[in-house]
Order: sequence, then C-alpha cells, then structure tokens
Amino acid sequence: SASHAHKVNFCKFTNETRNGIEDATEHSRQTYICAVNGAASGGGYELALACDEILLVDDGNSAVSFPELPLLAVLPGTGGLTRLVDKRRVRRDRADFFCTTSEGLRGQRALEWNLVDALAPRSRFAETVQARALERAARSDRPAAAEGIALTPLARDIAADRICYEVLTVDIDRELAAATFTIHGPTDANACESVEAVRRAGASWWPLAMTRALDDAILHMRLNEDDIGTWVFRSEGELLNVEAEESLLSRDAGDWLVREALHYWKRTLKRLEVSSRSLMALVEPGSCFGGMLLELVLAADRAYMLDGVFEDGALPPAALRLSALNFGSFPAVNGLTRLRGRFLSDPEHADHLETLIGKDIDAREAETLGLVTFIPDDIDWEDEVRLALEERRSFSPDALTGMEASLRFGGPETMESKIFGRLSAWQNWIFQRPNAAGERGALKMYGTGQRSSFDKVRV
Repeated sequence: SASHAHKVNFCKFTNETRNGIEDATEHSRQTYICAVNGAASGGGYELALACDEILLVDDGNSAVSFPELPLLAVLPGTGGLTRLVDKRRVRRDRADFFCTTSEGLRGQRALEWNLVDALAPRSRFAETVQARALERAARSDRPAAAEGIALTPLARDIAADRICYEVLTVDIDRELAAATFTIHGPTDANACESVEAVRRAGASWWPLAMTRALDDAILHMRLNEDDIGTWVFRSEGELLNVEAEESLLSRDAGDWLVREALHYWKRTLKRLEVSSRSLMALVEPGSCFGGMLLELVLAADRAYMLDGVFEDGALPPAALRLSALNFGSFPAVNGLTRLRGRFLSDPEHADHLETLIGKDIDAREAETLGLVTFIPDDIDWEDEVRLALEERRSFSPDALTGMEASLRFGGPETMESKIFGRLSAWQNWIFQRPNAAGERGALKMYGTGQRSSFDKVRV
C-alpha cells in the first residue's frame, strides 16, 4: 500500500547500501558474513547476496528464497536477480526455478546450487560463524590498533529554500524545479601535509568535510525534495588550495585512513550519478573545479564554462585543472574513470590528457579537449543557462530518468551498471502495472487470502 515513489526509492536506495558493502569488500579490505538462522526471504536474501559468505543453518527448515515474482508479481528489486547470476554464477535454469518457488531452497540443495557457501547444524552454528569471522579478520590489512577520525554531527541549517553546511550551500529554485549546489573550496593553502595532521584535523579536514556534506545533501534532496528535478553544481575558491588539500590523497593513498577518504568520495560520486536527477555543472570565474572536484563536471549530463569574464567582474577567467586522482582513483559505476568513459571512441585522447596534469585549462581549450559541453561568453551566459534549466523542467521526469540512466554508463557493463541502467527502469514499470498494483493485483491481494487476477497479455 506504499506509494509508487516510496517502493521504487526503497529498492534503489537499499541497493546502494548493498553496493557499498561490495565496494568495501573489494577496496576497503572489509569482510561481510551473513549468518542465516531461519528464513532469508526477498530483501533479506538480497542483503545476504551482497556479503562475501552466506552460512545457513542446516535444520530442514531454514531457507533462502526470492518470493517476489510468485507472491507479489514484482522482482527482487534491490539487485537480487543480477547478483544471483553475475555474482553467485547460479546456473540460469536453476535461477529460474529458484525465483519462481515462493518457499525457496534449504540445506544441501541450496549449497549445491551455490545459493549459500556453507551449512552448519544448529548445535555448531554460532561456533562456525565465529570461526569464519576470525579467519577472515586475520587476513585483512586493516590495522588492528589504528586511530581513525570521529565523525562528529554535521553542522547544517535547513530552511525553506536553502540548506547550509560549512563547505556547501544548496539553493532551491522551485519555479525552475532546480537546486544549485555551491561547493566552497578550502579557504587557504595550509593543507594537511601528513596523515597525523589529518587525524588532528578530524572531521573538519576539508576533503572529508566536503564529502560528508555533499553525501548528506544528496540524500536529503532525493528523499525530501523529489520534485526538484535538476541539480546544478558550482564551486567557489582557489584551484591552488584544492590542489594543496588533495596532494596528500595522492601521495599517501596506501594509508588505510587516506584510502577510506578516497573511497568515500568515490562512493558519493556514484550515489550522485545513480540519482534520478538531471545534473549540470557551471564553471565560472572564481570556481575551483580541479582534481577531485573536477569529477563533478565530468559526472554532469552537461557542463557550461564561461569564456572570458563577466563584465565588471573582478575575478580572473575560469579554469579547470586535472590531477593524478582523475586517472584511476574514482571509477564510475561502469568501472571506468569518468575521463575514460567520456572518450570511449578515443582512448588515446584520455591518455593525452594525463600530460596536462597541474596545468590551468581555460574555456576554449576545455571545449577543444572535450571536457565541457558549451562555452558561452558573458553576453549569452545567463540566457543559455536559464534556457537549459527551463527546457529540462518542461520534459517528462520519467523519460529523463530513463534517458540519463542509459547514457551515463556507456562502455563495459558491470553488475552495478546493470542494476542501475536496467533495474531502475524495469522495476519502475513493473511496480506500476495492474498485475502488481491494480485493485486485483498481487501487491494489493497479498495477505488477504484472495487470489490476484492477472492480465495475461505479454508486452
């Protein structure tokens, strides 16, 4: 009985959590074990699939199952089908049987079909889980006695049309159905020069503070401002200060704490790109889109960069600056860097861009290099940006979501790109079909004791 938007968003947002688990497994040297003592059904089994190991009680009763299709006329909507065949490598015919059997599978058959990794009798289950956990922990490279950073509560102020953080401001234009995210760069070049200095700075360390604020703002805007369909990204600050702050990220990327900061930014960028919002970037005089912040320009569906300066403006012309971080530290959902994904037809061009690391790139060069979409001058700037936002507002949000999800993740497919490029559209559609959501649909009839009535036409 939940709203359509709530159902679809639930599926999508919880899947991001599962993707985060898998990313932490691969890159953060964490291990997740699912101990199934009873039934792991639907979303419960999907959570299990995100883990490294699944241990099941072998008691003749505990089972894993995907009952969504037979009982609800929908799909395991948080990536279950994709993980079943792409991650667990379950044979297609077996997966077909499993997904259409509401009671699921248990014991030896679940193990033989690779739906779980191990069985244990109830008498030894806790002992087996503990032994597996200790064995995995012993293999991790994460230091046992390291000092991390306390994530203190975020300082933010939420007003009717503005959200303010220390390093980020979000302004909402309800007439245009657009929100402008303005990132405030580091205020000086006195950056942390060592990991110990990062620990002393704690949650106020600019790369971490900026990532936390943007992540929080994305979550807030997605859930609480679902009619604001276009997000515009701006930045204010000095490129040199951004470069100084991120130099440690490149130099000490092997340190576990720095590594986690890099992964946090990577995951936040991924969260941005799988959001069903139109993304635009504005590169203006006084902006600081360099290195890690340049990823926001590359993630945008369109990027506008001012050619020259504003009349009577005191700021120098806008510039972009590449850093080493743009060439491998922040892969997108398709597994490619955003530069690689941008130039699928010309991989050598992406290689050439690496020779420009640390150099200021003005608007005309940025356009020639393919880093931005348009470079209006100050006479046309306001009109071109306004028309782009008005045009976006006039289109169907459903059609835009489908188009953007299809265009953002070109090139090779990964498990993540399959889930977000396909599932977002298909689950959205299936959840609205009368067979699921109609008055006699399975979602409405579930639990009433009455049978659902299906339209048998295949489309």
